[in-house]
Formats: sequence, C-alpha cells, structure tokens
Amino acid sequence: MTGTILKNVELKDAQQIADIYNYYIENTVITFEEKLVTIYDIESRIRKIKQAGHFWLVAEKDEKIVGYAYSAPWRDRSAYRFTSEVSVYLSHTTQGKGLGTLLYQTLFDQLKSTKINTLIGGITLPNDGSIALHEKFGMKKVAHFQKVGLKFNQWLDVGYWQVSLEDLKA
Repeated sequence: MTGTILKNVELKDAQQIADIYNYYIENTVITFEEKLVTIYDIESRIRKIKQAGHFWLVAEKDEKIVGYAYSAPWRDRSAYRFTSEVSVYLSHTTQGKGLGTLLYQTLFDQLKSTKINTLIGGITLPNDGSIALHEKFGMKKVAHFQKVGLKFNQWLDVGYWQVSLEDLKA
C-alpha cells in the first residue's frame, strides 16, 4: 500500500489496535473473543509479547493504524520455545490491498534473526482470505478441529497452518 509505514508497536498505538480488533469481536467469528478489549488489555498484550522476545508490528497510513501483525510464544513449556504463533489483523476497510502480505513478510524477516524455527497460524474456518495469505508463505494446513468454538450461536471450526522459517515463500 502506497504511503504505508511499518513500525514496531508502541504503547500509544494500543487504542487504535483495540479499535481494529473490537470490530472483529463485535461483527465476525474471526476471533473467539466475545468481550470487547480495552486499551489496557492491548497494552498488557504488547508488554507480554515484547517481554517474551517476540515482535509486534503496526502499519500506519496517514498517521492512522490500519493493521498489525505479531508473533507470540506457541505454548509455555520450554521445548516449545522455538515455535511461534503468528497473527495479522487489518482494518476492515483496508483488506485486499496487500497489507497482510507486507506485514507478514516484515514480521517473518524479523523472526529469521531469532532462534524461532516454526510458525503456526490458527484460522477460524471458513476464511478464504486468511487461508490464501498463510498459504502464500508456504504454510500448510496441519490440523482441523471441528466445532471447538461457539460464537453468535454457531459452532465454529479452527484450522492450523504451519511452516518452518527455512521453508518460507513470498
């Protein structure tokens, strides 16, 4: 996206991030969260991810956050320390313009400087756009859990996509 700046997240970005995420909480099944998040919730999440040595990027256009991507520890147990869960969220008005690809490419490049080996992305199904984005980077579907979430009175499936950093495409 022309005129878009990618940068590392700052705590001052938390409200705009919450606004983007709250759209998905209120209007979609993309996230299983059902209660709106506050600026304080996002600030806490930013701190936790940074303290864990992971990355959180934001995309800014015209001084407004239009998307973000982050990596987070996959699980707490020590042997999982080389695996990262990755997520990307875009303003609902900014989708389909290549911003998700730009955010993920930059995030994945940062992760290559770490000891992380494996990336995992969880996707509420169906979600053709998110599947296409993950597969663009060579991620392969490795799991499908049926009816594991209930939101808006419907049972939802979740799929998991995975790739080793050495096998990344795009």
